[in-house]
Amino acid sequence: MGIRTDLTLEAAEQLSKTTPLEGISKNEYQKANLNITEITVETNTAAQSLSKPKGKYITIHSELPLENYPDNFNERVDILAEEINKLCKDKSNILVVGLGNKSITPDSLGPDVADQTFATRHIKQLAEDVDTSDMSTVSVIKTGVLGNTGMESSEIVRAVCEKLKPSVVIAIDALACSEISNLGTTIQLCDTGISPGSGVENARKELSEQTLGTQVIAIGVPTVVDMQTISEYVFQTPSPNKELNNMMVTPRSIDKLIMRVSRLIAMGINRAFQPNLSIEDITSLVE
Repeated sequence: MGIRTDLTLEAAEQLSKTTPLEGISKNEYQKANLNITEITVETNTAAQSLSKPKGKYITIHSELPLENYPDNFNERVDILAEEINKLCKDKSNILVVGLGNKSITPDSLGPDVADQTFATRHIKQLAEDVDTSDMSTVSVIKTGVLGNTGMESSEIVRAVCEKLKPSVVIAIDALACSEISNLGTTIQLCDTGISPGSGVENARKELSEQTLGTQVIAIGVPTVVDMQTISEYVFQTPSPNKELNNMMVTPRSIDKLIMRVSRLIAMGINRAFQPNLSIEDITSLVE
């Protein structure tokens, strides 16, 4: 049974039902009412079994939907910043890439995060009377979608990387999951890159260290699940007719979810790369 999911945690759980998990290590802990799971895919055999590249995958799961505004928001921002820093090898020159379609709400996570990310490259280049030595260099782009730009997201990002020579690319995109309990409640981070559009069943050429020549950290939230996957997961049998039109399902509160979770991710990125600025400082600079 081929359950469709972008979450490595779900893929590992499905595989473990039939096959011993060899070449995969797992670490679980809790912070700020969040369940955090680190999975490291260590061998090529494990990567092939999971259909996921070798690398580290961090899943942050909230029992309550991420559309809710928690009392410990600032603490969660700092936890997300910590997890980003765990994956990031070099914070000297950051390129943040918002992937997705701003006009389609379940696919607008990337552009919304980009809109709230504090870009500093121009400040560090132009400021003469201000000490910017404690700032990381951050550039931000939104790639749009092929139908509007005529260009693949991977082409745009590769061209920008050739010019800016970033030490790391942070790519944000919507994901798909197989378990409804992960829909809008989970953030996945990984150091293996991403295929833009995979969450809305429109995967394009991957963004990875192999294609861009620099580290790529991907951050995503499951905003959709397809009906055939729900059927297969619930009934544990293949969908009876694969030729029937499939449908993508998204939470009815998707507008609020995107608004809240995009702010959480953006502030996590901002805190990771500008640790000397408070959340209040950053908010005043990007809003």
